[in-house]
Amino acid sequence: MPLTSDPPLARASARPEDHGALKVVPVRHPWRWAAVVVTAVLLAQFAHGLATNPGWEWEVFAEFFTAEVVLKAVWVTLQLTLYGTALGFALGIVLAFMRLSDSPFLRAVSFAYIWAFRSIPLIVQLLFWFNLAYLYKELQFGVPFGPGFFSFDTMGLVGAMSAAVLGLALHQAAYAAEIVRGGVLAVDSGQLEAAAALGIPRLRQIRRIVLPQAMRSILPNAANEVISLFKGTSIVSVMAIGELFYQVQVIYGRNGRVVPLLMVATAWYILLTTALSVLQHYVERHFAKGSTR
Repeated sequence: MPLTSDPPLARASARPEDHGALKVVPVRHPWRWAAVVVTAVLLAQFAHGLATNPGWEWEVFAEFFTAEVVLKAVWVTLQLTLYGTALGFALGIVLAFMRLSDSPFLRAVSFAYIWAFRSIPLIVQLLFWFNLAYLYKELQFGVPFGPGFFSFDTMGLVGAMSAAVLGLALHQAAYAAEIVRGGVLAVDSGQLEAAAALGIPRLRQIRRIVLPQAMRSILPNAANEVISLFKGTSIVSVMAIGELFYQVQVIYGRNGRVVPLLMVATAWYILLTTALSVLQHYVERHFAKGSTR
């Protein structure tokens, strides 16, 4: 006798499947709803505290949010971010291609730079560049190990702002180099081989084939670095540069309104970070035109 057998045809045809008659019961998620309720209550309590707690001193916040001294500090913060990003990524691109070159010497120099500047804390680098005049009284340009043609006094050349931009840019370059290198490596090497077989020059391969595709991998990480640099400019307050966080500290050191002044800085950081995120979205969408369907 067989262990298995097909069901009789008569019994199978006697039980038609009427899906319309089935009762649909939605899946219930009681714990999800409980989490929603608890989270909503906490958010409502937080918003109620912001609106009713007099300790926030919203009238002081409104007084200083668009004060002239704060707006000037915001502009200094934006300048530090812009200069640090432009110089950092320019140097980072050079370091990335040095790291990708066939020369062992260039690869070693690039690796040593990235290793050193990622290992040393940013605040130490900033203080080092701020005290550059202690090590070198003047910078001289001329024949290496020979006579110089002209020189600059470092005391007047490297001020607090210049030292801050130099420190931020050199620190940023180490991270930018790895971001660019990762983006270039993400491009399929077969495309370069095909371009070389067609006789396309090396520089044109990089400019027209590698970089447009690498930008899709580079942009998200690069945008994160720019936002981190924007918030990280607050660290130059140790050099008494009038950026946003330093200026807020000066104001609340005079009037004692610590919390509302910190909220002024917080609101500006959130506002400008949101603007950078929106800009990142549109730039990413521009470079993703070929990949979206």
